[in-house]
Amino acid sequence: MASRALILVEGSPRGMGLLFVQAAKRLGLHPITLSADPARYDYLAAESIETIRVDTDNLDALIHECSRLRANYDIAGITSAWHPVCATVGKLCRYFDLPGPNPASIERCCDKFTQRQVLAEAGVPIPAYRLATNAMDVESSAAEIGLPVVLKPAEGSGSVGVRLCRNVDELAEHTTYLFGGQHIWRSSPRILVEEFAQGPLYWADIMGDQMIGIGTADCGPPPHFVCRECTIPAPLTNDEHERIAEVSLSCLRALGLGWGPTGIEFRWTKRGPVVIEVNPRLHGTPTPQLIHLAHGVDLITEHIKLVIGDEWNLRRRLSQTAAARFLVADRDGILDWIDGDSRAAAIPGIAEVKFYIESETPIVRKGDIRDCIGHVIAASPGFTETEAILQRAVDLIDWSITPFQS
Repeated sequence: MASRALILVEGSPRGMGLLFVQAAKRLGLHPITLSADPARYDYLAAESIETIRVDTDNLDALIHECSRLRANYDIAGITSAWHPVCATVGKLCRYFDLPGPNPASIERCCDKFTQRQVLAEAGVPIPAYRLATNAMDVESSAAEIGLPVVLKPAEGSGSVGVRLCRNVDELAEHTTYLFGGQHIWRSSPRILVEEFAQGPLYWADIMGDQMIGIGTADCGPPPHFVCRECTIPAPLTNDEHERIAEVSLSCLRALGLGWGPTGIEFRWTKRGPVVIEVNPRLHGTPTPQLIHLAHGVDLITEHIKLVIGDEWNLRRRLSQTAAARFLVADRDGILDWIDGDSRAAAIPGIAEVKFYIESETPIVRKGDIRDCIGHVIAASPGFTETEAILQRAVDLIDWSITPFQS
């Protein structure tokens, strides 16, 4: 009998891809990764994962490889841990008659301008916004909305290219950065100019139409939006939880989502919860680990069950507080050393200490997720205790960065 294979289109260099591979193996599946550059993911070799080099932007090439694989494997499902190929995965699933998301809904959601339009038409609370395709558009849009504004590419993730512009100089500087060739675009440059929604940041993870959990996050100092810490569950009243859940389901209905995972980010403003972004996928690491520690729900395993047509189980088995602190580079330069991970990991309540980079790695901060050089995860029965455990562990970690010579 042919092995049941799970096809993974691309991977994830910061742990998400590895979690998918490990979950697939636990479910008795044979994971196969299709990637334009398999060398990007060091865990593939470490885990002896079968890989095939293929242009993952080319749907026909992917169909060809999957058809070829069907001669030797029973393809149980196709999925991905990498956001740019989510719509392509949906199209592959449709072609091979496998469970998967609606590719049209995914594409509508991944275009942030279209997403904004759809949510606005449905009456979902969002920041005021304009679309800009040149510097003059940016300037006039910012004048209409009023400073400060957030400039962000109309596609992408991880806060790449996103910046708060508090005055005309910052606005001009970041406009030049985005349109001047420094930012890498996958398509024609389009910028969203948005009202700066001020208030605490929350995030929600949903599977199908079921709310799995609501967490809170803290970003570093402006003008960037680099996440420093995230915690679940968020300390919300019943009314606040209900309002976020209600807005979340409104997003799903408006965007035609509701199959598989959805991650939504909010700011709690004077208007209540305002939607910052809807992502038709799981939030990246370490969010799945936090949900597993806090609620006992393994989102990645349950997602794969859905992908292969098995019945999932989203019942909560735990009631803890889990939190992650990101280690963020404090300067540009060469990382001389980073240590303290074994001492931090030995503290009771610490679930994971992970460094993303090694010694001698050059660091050039971008003001986005790429500035993070590691994370620490803690869990305990209560919020205060988890915070104390996390702080004790982070205090044991240190590193040295030698600035570049000018």
